[in-house]
Amino acid sequence: MSEADRPREKLLALGGASLGNAELLAILLRSGRRGESAVEMAHRLLSLVGGRLTGLFECDAGYLASMEGVGPSRAAALLAAFELGRRFVQESSGTGLLLPNAHRVYEYMLPRLKGLVHEESWIILLDTKMREIKSVKVSVGGRKATVMDKSLIIRKALECGAVALILVHNHPTGDPTPSKSDISETSQLQSACAACNIRLLDHIITADEHFYSFAEEKLY
Repeated sequence: MSEADRPREKLLALGGASLGNAELLAILLRSGRRGESAVEMAHRLLSLVGGRLTGLFECDAGYLASMEGVGPSRAAALLAAFELGRRFVQESSGTGLLLPNAHRVYEYMLPRLKGLVHEESWIILLDTKMREIKSVKVSVGGRKATVMDKSLIIRKALECGAVALILVHNHPTGDPTPSKSDISETSQLQSACAACNIRLLDHIITADEHFYSFAEEKLY
């Protein structure tokens, strides 16, 4: 491979946007193995997970390390890169963000929830101008369910003087349709919020490429 086509040299000379996914992964892998370059290895790994970075992100450490040619060190590098990417997006969003509709909330929360193989529930706490005060993870569950602690949610809202909140959680199954439990717990949370003069503006369920908004569907 000519120097101009080597991923590291290409990245430094032309910037990250000039590289494909496999080339960027090859930099993290650092080297190939006998009979297979780092770029070829990266292409092979992507092909094993459907050609999408999301597929690699969904792999746990043990499975990544078990892939032929990867091992613990390279698996750790890949996992660290994914986590840094997630944190960068969260950090750059900042606070004081105006979230005018469900689609904007979905876009804002997707970096936190995309690719997870378990359910997480988050609340976005809002001030009187409907701007974000902060976002808080309130529960972590399994692949099909998570239990929301309504007293914890209310306490978090009161602690920072929030007048409204938006509940967001993910469905790893890929279907954002609310379950009977989702509907029941949302109704209970709405009642608890109302008793404390806090508005539950929406409950949004994300499923990577799709989302469901309780407010838009007038489900409560």
